[in-house]
Amino acid sequence: MGSYNVLEPILKDILGMLNPLREDWETRMKVISDLREVVESVESLRVLMIVDKSIEFPVIYLSQRSFATKVDFGTRSVGATVEPFGSFVSNLFSRWGDLDISIELSNGSCISSAGKKVKQSLLGDLLRALRQKGGYRRLQFVAHARVPILKFETIHQNISCDISIDNLCGQIKSKFLFWISQIDGRFRDMVLLVKEWAKAHDINNPKTGTFNSYSLSLLVLFHFQTCVPAILPPLKDIYPGNLVDDLKGVRANAERQIAEICAFNIARFSSDKYRKINRSSLAHLFVSFLEKFSGLSLKASELGICPFTGQWEHIRSNTRWLPNNHPLFIEDPFEQPENSARAVSEKNLAKISNAFEMTHFRLTSTNQTRYALLSSLARPFILQFFGESPVRYANYNNGHRRARPQSHKSVNSPLQAQHQSHNAKKENRPNRSMSQQSVQQHQSQPVRQINGQVQQIWRPKSDGSQQPSPANLEAEI
Repeated sequence: MGSYNVLEPILKDILGMLNPLREDWETRMKVISDLREVVESVESLRVLMIVDKSIEFPVIYLSQRSFATKVDFGTRSVGATVEPFGSFVSNLFSRWGDLDISIELSNGSCISSAGKKVKQSLLGDLLRALRQKGGYRRLQFVAHARVPILKFETIHQNISCDISIDNLCGQIKSKFLFWISQIDGRFRDMVLLVKEWAKAHDINNPKTGTFNSYSLSLLVLFHFQTCVPAILPPLKDIYPGNLVDDLKGVRANAERQIAEICAFNIARFSSDKYRKINRSSLAHLFVSFLEKFSGLSLKASELGICPFTGQWEHIRSNTRWLPNNHPLFIEDPFEQPENSARAVSEKNLAKISNAFEMTHFRLTSTNQTRYALLSSLARPFILQFFGESPVRYANYNNGHRRARPQSHKSVNSPLQAQHQSHNAKKENRPNRSMSQQSVQQHQSQPVRQINGQVQQIWRPKSDGSQQPSPANLEAEI
């Protein structure tokens, strides 16, 4: 279709604006480092305990990767750790993405979670410490949410942050989505494009009854499972259990076992020589994504979306989903039978369905101008970067304006830094394996072209240490 040839470069241009630059990486690392200092000042989070001396912790892991708040190798003691998760770790964040952080409490080597009242008390202590230090605004303590959260925005970097306590499940989900993105690079591209499209149509805000970003990622995952031929397998073929139920016992062992199972099954899927390969362009995948969910409001009353099985499932015949009082059901494949789309309201489901339908209509209509296509896919301030608006170039983060950076070098997430050679060639390269070789770091510096301008893609330099296998990727966050 001729429209795909027109749409493809537009999608690539939008991706070029969404992909994080080096300064976006460094800014978030600075926010995490600053938060570590604040956590160190909170007495209730400075409770130390003796660590098993048989466990060896690399210095880089504690001091830079997991951001331990207290390290003393003489006494082998550690305090609470500040650990990022979410899109920053899964490499599904854009330049203007939020930062999710979990404060993990020390409890030896075993997995445990503090009670809700304890979490509320600790976050309250942290809130007072943040106010005392300064440099943060819009502090909001959501104490009575399903998961208590402390929200704030950094004044100097304009980064919005959500802090929770003992959110190990969120960390594992983030790593899992990163591993999925290594099967096929188009998954990450589609997630970034879909999230930007959803923001442009005001349907990416759970506070107002629409999608959260996690459910949008699951929709893209489901689309890749159900397109023909399928790009991604049902998640039960990667991890056959309910992931959240297996987070028990010694943390290192539980995470290692999960990673090893996933690595083995992903490698088996990717190396299947009899599997049909889907070579669809981003434009084709994006249009078919819109078409698939255009009738969502009509299907949602009877069918639920199940990435675990990779199928539409009848709600009434699926006992683990009953009773269901939600207008839309997108099962969380890692925390079954939780509904990741529980925030979507009946009223907004119609709005969501209409956004799918109208965008699909516009993208498949003839004689559409470049501006018309861009305005259907991205927010107004993104259009300014393409010279589609008389307003001067500017960067925005949650409505705040800042000067556009001079650097045009992009950067990857913590896990992505371990996969340099594959990311350097990721565009339009389907079905990439997560084998042992896929996690070796390379120093190539690829370039890409956006609007006729060559951009150097920044890659973090290796520290010279041995790179891990997929089985112990959990030790690299």
